[in-house]
Amino acid sequence: MNLSIVLITYNEEANLPRTLESVMPLVRDGQGEIVVVDSGSTDRTPEIARAQGAKVYVEPWKGFAAQKNSAMDKASGDWVLQLDADEALETELTEEIAAILRGRPAISGFWIPRKNFFLGRWIKHGGFYPDPKLRLVRRGAGRFVEYGAHPTMKVDGSTGRFSCALLHPAYPTLRGYIDHMNSYSSMGAGIAAERGHGHFSVLNIVARPLLTFIYNYFFRLGFLDGREGLLLHLYHSAYVSWKYAKAWELGRMK
Repeated sequence: MNLSIVLITYNEEANLPRTLESVMPLVRDGQGEIVVVDSGSTDRTPEIARAQGAKVYVEPWKGFAAQKNSAMDKASGDWVLQLDADEALETELTEEIAAILRGRPAISGFWIPRKNFFLGRWIKHGGFYPDPKLRLVRRGAGRFVEYGAHPTMKVDGSTGRFSCALLHPAYPTLRGYIDHMNSYSSMGAGIAAERGHGHFSVLNIVARPLLTFIYNYFFRLGFLDGREGLLLHLYHSAYVSWKYAKAWELGRMK
């Protein structure tokens, strides 16, 4: 029973080697394949992927869900593991996946917990762990549906859960985090505007971010993650404010 690892990429030369190295035990010696759909990287991302034996396809950007589904459609394995290019498998997860697939499970997919890192620290509280993601599915049983920058996987059939985790060291610098939140807030603003939040609202722009910070930092114990936890929840609440302010800005343009 072989496995397809599928990824979408754009200028991921800094992250991709770590990701590919972590999955090699699952695909080497003909056990599986790596499929990469790249959206026109200007760095060495395609070369790095090909050097590790990946099948690389270059396609125009179609949106997160459509791009991920395109990668999954190219998989030939019995099972498909979808990863982001800034994620990696911890060694124990690699072993757990191999053991589960050897047992020929009868279900359609598996949820995998994810360890998110911010400024080098694993964030264990405030809603950032276990952060389960539905990523391993029987080929043909799962599809992504669009939801801003974070499309959701839908699967036909029952699912199980892994105990070992994905590693997600996505934000090693404040600049990188703020850049991402600026981009994500613009995407989220479009969704918010479509849902009728295109008016100026002190509740959404001021009160909601404040309540988000209080809930995650105090009630969900985000303060236990030290200085990194404080900064993460502070800037995440700013993201909420930006999203609704940008939704109002979109409404003004109509």
